[in-house]
Amino acid sequence: MNEFESVSIWHKQTVLEELSAKLIKRGFTPVILNTADAIKEFISKTIPVNATVGLGGSVTLRETGIDVLLKSRGNIVFDHWDSSKSFEENLDTRRKQLTSDYFLTSINAVTTDGELVNIDGAGNRVAAMIFGPKHVIAIVGYNKIASNMDEAIWRTKNIASAKNCKRLGLSTPCAKTGFCTDCKPPVSICRITTIIDYKPMLTDFTIILTPLELGY
Repeated sequence: MNEFESVSIWHKQTVLEELSAKLIKRGFTPVILNTADAIKEFISKTIPVNATVGLGGSVTLRETGIDVLLKSRGNIVFDHWDSSKSFEENLDTRRKQLTSDYFLTSINAVTTDGELVNIDGAGNRVAAMIFGPKHVIAIVGYNKIASNMDEAIWRTKNIASAKNCKRLGLSTPCAKTGFCTDCKPPVSICRITTIIDYKPMLTDFTIILTPLELGY
């Protein structure tokens, strides 16, 4: 590590520590983990093997291998990204996520003041974050941090949604240009925008912060 890298590491850690303090004030339980292995170890220790687990539509979960980890050790996992199942089976899986013991997801954007901003098409992911599962664990890469609400909403539309539309092969304008043009249904997947100001009253909510850049 050279002197330049050490300053970058210091800066990220400082930002994450300040964000962690803001999240605590909002009722969340934040934890800072620096590597994918540390994140998987935390998940393994936190989630019992006999617990049911819902997986939100999250690239972050797949990048870190958490989906494979949970399935391989025997958890009952509700994963609607299972291509071996029919549309109706995966629709039923989305509903089962709402009553799982643990729901794992990421966040589209987090403001430096600790507000969580997400945008959804069907709404199962944001619904499960708010009420239903007994425990929610969200993994937030450093790239998801926004300086304010306007920047957070811009990020959800111009980065998260645009990349997801491209990944899904959708014929939205953003999948071609990379930028939101505020398109309307039926092509738009930006149908539900949520802002979680404080931890939902009846949901245990852990947020894993990491200096890694993960997901969209």
